[in-house]
Amino acid sequence: MKIITYNVNGIRSAINKGWLAWLQATDADVVCLQEIKATPDVLTDLGLVDAMGYQHYWFPAEKKGYSGTAIFTKILPKHIEYGCGIPDFDREGRCIRVDFDEVSVMSVYFPSGSSGDERQVFKYRFLDEFGKYLTLLKVTIPNLVVCGDYNICHKPIDIHNPKSNANSSGFLPEEREWMENFIEGGFIDTFRHLNKEPHHYTWWSFRAGARGKNLGWRIDYAMASTPLEANIRRAAILPEAKHSDHCPVLLELEF
Repeated sequence: MKIITYNVNGIRSAINKGWLAWLQATDADVVCLQEIKATPDVLTDLGLVDAMGYQHYWFPAEKKGYSGTAIFTKILPKHIEYGCGIPDFDREGRCIRVDFDEVSVMSVYFPSGSSGDERQVFKYRFLDEFGKYLTLLKVTIPNLVVCGDYNICHKPIDIHNPKSNANSSGFLPEEREWMENFIEGGFIDTFRHLNKEPHHYTWWSFRAGARGKNLGWRIDYAMASTPLEANIRRAAILPEAKHSDHCPVLLELEF
């Protein structure tokens, strides 16, 4: 099973940059999207997605042009779960899950706290409440992949300048501690599981040519619950895909 997670930072914008041709060439089984910033009714290209063999499930935010998640899948799921049952998060379209026989795959868009103190407080509440939700969920669904934009760099290796960003949202001690506890609580950072090298990032600022200089942050993850460890075959970051300020992350599982 080939799984891709991608914060497209507006699916209409990504489509205008050739995203659909990339999607067809990539030929993933499951594609988790974040920050779609659209509802499916405004997209004129969904027939092309259908022609590729994808079922597509959407969980947009109530606010127009903001947040939202979606999952495209060539494997028919036995169940689709929209949201997590926490109204403040579900209003922003923060997560959607598809359940298959061997595994469940979730697309999650964690809040950013970079716009100010109020959203940082919201982010901490999300980490606390959504973390508890996932802890309970993996009891009933032990084979769980939680894909998405976590808006957190876990360790200094995951950010281009850890010293100057020590007080930046996304690399704060409390956020990094949450990520450490999340992993220790039963999840595998699949990319780091197979690749210990530095300078691998998934997001770059639009400012000062950051992407060309590879001055990035690794904030997008495909986290697999520990029972799936033996099923992990490949994990990779795909920086050559340039439809967003993020790039896709790939996970291949074998069952």
